[in-house]
Amino acid sequence: MELREVTMLAVVLRIVAAAICGGAIGLERGMKNRPAGMRTYMLVCIGACLIMLTNQYINQATGAGDPMRLGAQVVSGIGFLGAGTIIVTKHNQIKGLTTAAGLWSAAGVGLALGVGFYEAALIAGFAIFAVLTLLQKWDDQMHNNTRMVEIYVELNEGTTVGTFIQNLRELDLDVIHVQFEEDTAAEDNVRAIIASLKGKKRFNHQVMMGKIRQLSGVRYLEEL
Repeated sequence: MELREVTMLAVVLRIVAAAICGGAIGLERGMKNRPAGMRTYMLVCIGACLIMLTNQYINQATGAGDPMRLGAQVVSGIGFLGAGTIIVTKHNQIKGLTTAAGLWSAAGVGLALGVGFYEAALIAGFAIFAVLTLLQKWDDQMHNNTRMVEIYVELNEGTTVGTFIQNLRELDLDVIHVQFEEDTAAEDNVRAIIASLKGKKRFNHQVMMGKIRQLSGVRYLEEL
């Protein structure tokens, strides 16, 4: 029970565990050059742990106050930090959601460690690390073999969008939505569009991208 109370040994153990858990989760993000890396995750986890330790210490020392009040503020407040990692690219792609969710989860691990719930914190820390690493290949494989794909394409001068859509239909692709990019940085007389495509059956996205690149009039192609 000594490790469950706020003692010097418990303080050291919890903060060190928070640094290790946060660092392990953030290391994976940092190696992929994401906005929040190892140090950011460590700070979030340690900070959440410290806040929970402080909350428990106040309750233990004075016998008054809500022992969960400060922790609740961390759960909602960490959203501001996570929102800063979410960006929208010029092609309306949303990136950073996984990093933001990882920061929020790391804060949860820190809170659990801060209150002395070691078992749940370590299990959750391992689960978060596994989701970010072990499941990524499966997620990428699933994403690359769906019926839906969104592309950004630039068409050469003289190639109409109608002709391009007709060529896509010959590849068994239906055009669900088309958005014209008026502010594209492409050269004059080059039309740029964002199109959502749906196949009649599942297909390998990389193979299909190769086929679309070979279509007449396609100047540049990128999967979003």
